[in-house]
Amino acid sequence: MSTVMLKEESKRLVKATVPILAEHGETITKHFYKRMFHHHPELLNIFNRTNQKIGRQPQALANSIYAAAQHINNLEAILPVVKRIAHKHRSLNIKPEQYPIVGENLLAAMKEVLGEAASDDVIEAWREAYEIIAGVFIEVEKQMYDEASKAPGGWSGFRSFVVEKKQQESKTITSFYLKPKDGNEIASYQPGQYMTVKVNIPGDTYTHMRQYSLSDAPGKGYYRISVKREEGNAECPPGVVSNYLHEHIGEGDVLEMTAPAGDFILKQGEDRPIVLISGGVGITPLMSMFNTLMQQGTKQEVTFIHAAIDGTYHAMHEHVAQTASQKENVHYAVCYERPTSEDQMNPYMKKQGYIDEQFLRSMIKDHHADFYFCGPIPFMKTVYHVLKNWGVPEEQVHYEFFGPAGTLASS
Repeated sequence: MSTVMLKEESKRLVKATVPILAEHGETITKHFYKRMFHHHPELLNIFNRTNQKIGRQPQALANSIYAAAQHINNLEAILPVVKRIAHKHRSLNIKPEQYPIVGENLLAAMKEVLGEAASDDVIEAWREAYEIIAGVFIEVEKQMYDEASKAPGGWSGFRSFVVEKKQQESKTITSFYLKPKDGNEIASYQPGQYMTVKVNIPGDTYTHMRQYSLSDAPGKGYYRISVKREEGNAECPPGVVSNYLHEHIGEGDVLEMTAPAGDFILKQGEDRPIVLISGGVGITPLMSMFNTLMQQGTKQEVTFIHAAIDGTYHAMHEHVAQTASQKENVHYAVCYERPTSEDQMNPYMKKQGYIDEQFLRSMIKDHHADFYFCGPIPFMKTVYHVLKNWGVPEEQVHYEFFGPAGTLASS
């Protein structure tokens, strides 16, 4: 990490703004995005506009700024968060020259929203802080770009992949098997990582980029992403890219993709039991972990728990069920919110409704395990709080947000 230090007076001023950011942070970041896209519409080629509309991106940025202000005396404390965001930036092909644009518009948004509370001295202190924080991101991301491009089969930027196979996994989830158009080797990856897909949708001025988890074990000569078609509801519009992939991308079509990225990965070399808990499309990174463990012939106890609306929404059930029936160290349980009559006959369906502590306690006998979970945020909060109640150490709790990172600590 960069050794450039912030001046003491600047540190004092930045820390003094923590209460203001706690109160107005999201207002500032919403204004920031609106301002930046007005002045630099080309950045709409990168950012997920749906996350802008529903407020997840501004909230995530506000949380990051708040954390930086809180830990301005020790930025090492937020290095794990920096690395997580840097993985996403590398996957989106973010460039160093874009950081000054972000800084300029963020500082202007602070000034315009806070008014007199953002004095010239405060803005200057934040300018210094931003330059240091941006420098850390650029430094970390440069290393990640180098690693991605120099790895066997690796590359920088976008690479063309042909859809070799398209397979429906459930009512809303479809898998795309991808092989490189150039016919050359592809980079390996860590189970749990994701890739960015870039699409140009006819009639849309800007390109769209989305990150999708790899849903199979590495080393098979292809990448597999499994995409949920986001149908939308009153709070969230339909998924632009997911619907386009489902409806318009077929076998033989070409997709542009960046190299695998992400820090939600299976820990190797441990002998503790492993518990995988997924909800909905959150099964995709955990399926990569599960298939990897099975491919390696692990002797660890593996418990796989999945929650879905019903069996028609449950992807890859038969594969996991068949594996569990053949291996004594694999335990499998399903929770369906609204099971059909056919679901009631499923021997692996152990609960109707939602996952809760009583159900998890009945299925997980050894709490000294490594836990991996992914799914809708309310589901993740439930799992997180159960594990905290059990006293599971933080280093054995692993989770992934789809989209901008949030927090699970609040109730």
